[in-house]
Amino acid sequence: MRITAIVGNPRSRSKTYGVAEELAGQLAARLTADGETSDVELVDLADHGSSLLEWGHPGVGRIVRRVCESDVAVFVSPTYKATYTGLLKLFVDQLPMDALSGVTAIPVMVGAAPQHSLAVEAHLRPLLVEVGAVCPTRGLYVIDSQIDRLPETVGDWYETSARALRRAVLGKGA
Repeated sequence: MRITAIVGNPRSRSKTYGVAEELAGQLAARLTADGETSDVELVDLADHGSSLLEWGHPGVGRIVRRVCESDVAVFVSPTYKATYTGLLKLFVDQLPMDALSGVTAIPVMVGAAPQHSLAVEAHLRPLLVEVGAVCPTRGLYVIDSQIDRLPETVGDWYETSARALRRAVLGKGA
């Protein structure tokens, strides 16, 4: 199982990164069959800043290939002005059309209040579908006040999403 999480927060190792880390860890534990291992990579786009502005940059190209070859790709952004960050958009703009065909994607956003919870469905999901991803579940929206209960918050989301997610990733019989 190859899982890649792309974190679009302009601040390195932010709480958004922590959400990505928790979700990727739980996905690896819950979607990997007994005896199998998961290959999990977290990419903090803040570490790649200006490279995202250079078309064909080798470091960004490696990340693009990694995402395109993933079984599951998690895209995590803080909520800025009721949508995802420009940093995340710069990365997604590097993906060719249908680059995520066959990749199960999970849109995730972190925000200060529930008023922007629809941003994950109204803005981030369509962006991922535009580049070919399959988004079989509702996105995850984490409110700042839930950060101290992150394992439980992510676990609750997984429980409501498990059937569709397992079918998308593992196949019909899952």
